[in-house]
Amino acid sequence: MGEPTLRDRIELYYATVPLGFADAEEFGPLRLFVRKGEGAPYYGGPNHAYPVPAGPAPVSAGSASGGPAAGSASSGPVGTGITAADIARVRARQRELGVAESFEWLAEVTPSLRALVEAAGLPVAERPLMVLDPHHPLPPQPLPEGVTIQVLDADDPGLPAVLALPRLAFADVGTAVGPAGRVELAAVAEKLVADGTVETIRPTLLTGHKVLAAAFAPDGTPLAAGHYHPARGITEIGGIGTLPTARRQGLGAAVMAALATHAREHGVHTVFLAYAEAAVARIYARLGFRPAGTTLLIADQPARGQ
Repeated sequence: MGEPTLRDRIELYYATVPLGFADAEEFGPLRLFVRKGEGAPYYGGPNHAYPVPAGPAPVSAGSASGGPAAGSASSGPVGTGITAADIARVRARQRELGVAESFEWLAEVTPSLRALVEAAGLPVAERPLMVLDPHHPLPPQPLPEGVTIQVLDADDPGLPAVLALPRLAFADVGTAVGPAGRVELAAVAEKLVADGTVETIRPTLLTGHKVLAAAFAPDGTPLAAGHYHPARGITEIGGIGTLPTARRQGLGAAVMAALATHAREHGVHTVFLAYAEAAVARIYARLGFRPAGTTLLIADQPARGQ
């Protein structure tokens, strides 16, 4: 066999990274990742033609014993023979769990799935992918005076505000300067402490399952943030957001470059991302990212589990 293609590596990532936080349940040619504990839920999608990491085997849906599924993740081509009934079974399980009926998959790998999902009444959105050229130099990006970028530890006092920042950034989409700033950030951070979100994230930082970085103002206020989850030398950088009052200063690009550099320095050889806006893609292209296919997902579904 030859070297895995870029598409193979991205598929492997999508098949592997949720298993640090979720169990896999098999529904014939589809798989649903079911969150083990607190946190945003994961998605359903095509079964992946790769062996799962060491640990409990995926369970067949409806198996009273909880034993291995009839076919493992390596039992056949990705997404072979998906039917409307398979999609209905996954959705029924999601409703049983009380989570959003969400799916995510690579368009080029399982092109037939889109029509089936749309026929089931679920709207599909496209998220183009970009991958960082492994040979492209990535120097630190310029920052406003006094602003520094830090990778956060689990006990970092800035953690609540950093986790709150994307909530404000993604509630005010686009790259234009907006009204939400320090006061709104502090209010959201308080809520995330009160509802247990911050405590949920700390273990993932301790184990290295998640890397979180932010650009901080001189007074310690986070101005931009992002994260990545490494798995098998592959990662997707996500959650890049800038405090609306701090936009148009290159902070998002600086955090992206810092995360990609950190990933490279810690054994990651394939760095990719998804984007929703052309303006953002142009920024990433200047950093050395190039087009790498398309992820399809249910429109307005919650952010994937973290």
